[in-house]
Amino acid sequence: MEIKNLFVSLTSAQSGEEFLTLFDNANVQIERIVSHAHASPAGFWYDQEEDEWVAVLRGTATLEFASGEQVELKAGDYLTIARHVQHRVARTSEETVWLAVHIR
Repeated sequence: MEIKNLFVSLTSAQSGEEFLTLFDNANVQIERIVSHAHASPAGFWYDQEEDEWVAVLRGTATLEFASGEQVELKAGDYLTIARHVQHRVARTSEETVWLAVHIR
């Protein structure tokens, strides 16, 4: 067995997002996402085929939903986003580390 660490290999990018797949099979995909002062493009909405469970491990983020609701997340917070619920990243702190689990 090889032990790995979620916080190793974080880059010091100034903007954007980085995705690293930690586990993937026919039923689930687990990703580490690092957001650097990121926001989804204006008018862009995620509309995913699968349920998604996300947790903020470090930093802060605001998710916006097409319904108009905004959700503020800080380190330790998590939520489930049901499939086809349109959402976007309104903003993140300078370095926000997420854990995302996509359930197929």
